This record gives sequence, structure tokens and C-alpha cells, in this order.
Amino acid sequence: MENKPEESLGSPYTYTVIRSNQANAFVLPNNHIFVFTGIFQFVRNEDDLAAVLGHETAHNIARHAGERVSGSILINMLARFTLLLDPSGVLYTLFLPAATLLHDLPHSRDHEIEADYIGLYLAAEACYDPTAAKRVFAAMKEGHSKGSTPPEFISTHPSYDTRLSNFDTWLPGAMEKFHADDGKKCDIIRKEMKIARQKAAMEAKRREEEKHYAADSSKAFRERRYDS
Repeated sequence: MENKPEESLGSPYTYTVIRSNQANAFVLPNNHIFVFTGIFQFVRNEDDLAAVLGHETAHNIARHAGERVSGSILINMLARFTLLLDPSGVLYTLFLPAATLLHDLPHSRDHEIEADYIGLYLAAEACYDPTAAKRVFAAMKEGHSKGSTPPEFISTHPSYDTRLSNFDTWLPGAMEKFHADDGKKCDIIRKEMKIARQKAAMEAKRREEEKHYAADSSKAFRERRYDS
């Protein structure tokens, strides 16, 4: 599916599924989204998947990759300046972890929060249930509850509790968009989605049956040759 230039930074989105137990997804600046199969333990339907893809799409719409590059240039310049002030490098070694803690990590968390917000509205605009976003992150929180997670202030991502609280704040506005026009628009689109899913399932079943038929025919042919 191609997107409007102002929404997709000018190029169509492509999607790659990576077979891995890792529950993750990421996007490259060229609008290429990668989804690890491990995330499907938390993603149960199209609405859930739309929440994940909306979040990754939002990173590119907000130009987060460019902001990270600009931020890293500034930090590198300041790091070099510390060497001018203190050639021994002591100030430099103190500056780098401080820059990570006070600049890089907070900005990374801000990017994730912004992507959560934009992604929520992207899903609603496309007629996917916005409440799925909270459902996915709640499932991820439950799935990771047995493992240890670092405190938020030393993490690249907000805590699950922060994200779930944010969704509670944003969902009324997203649901208003989802139900715009008395819900007529999304009712029509979701019915079309259902028909498309049914057609895709039938086509997949047909291809699978043809595959098995071809395999059985080939096997029977080899057996006849062997008997003769």
C-alpha cells in the first residue's frame, strides 16, 4: 500500500517478517518495516498488528531517525570540546555517560511516546480499533512480568505503566476519530476488510491444496515408473 508523500516521506512502505522469538519490530528511514514473529505471541488480530505497524510508521512520520542523527552530532561536538578543556580525558569520560543519561535516553523515550500517540491516531484513521494498542502493551507487560526490567530513567523506552497510562489519556480522542461520521465510514471499511480476509484465506487454501495435489501427483508418477 502506498502512502501520501506528506505521510510517508515520499516512498511506499514495505514490510518484512523475520522468523525470530524476539518480540520486536523496527522501521528504517526508507520506510521499510521489519516485524519479528515473536511479537505474535502478543498480537492476536489485525487491530493488534495495526497498533504495532502504526507505531513504527509514526517514527518515520515524526522523523525520529533524523533527530537522533542531529542529536548525536551535537553530543560528539561537545565531547570533542571537553578534550580541549581537559586533554587528560577525565572530563570526556564523565561527559559521555552523563550525555547518555541526560540527553540520549530521555530523547529516546520521548520519541517512543510520540510514536505511541501518532500511531494510535493512524490506526483510528485507518479504521483499526485504537484500543488494540493498549491491549498489546498490556499483554507485553504481562508477558515480561516474570523478567527483570530496568528502571525507566536508564531505559530507551518508557515503562509499560507509563505507556498504558498515556493510552488511557489519549484513547477518548482516538475513539472519537474512529467513530467519526457516526461510525459509518469505519463500518464500511471494516466490512470490506472482513471480505478481503475471507478471500485471502480461500486463496491461501487453494494454493495449499494445489501444492499438495502436485506433490501427490509427482509421488504417484515416481511410484509408477519404479513399478514398471
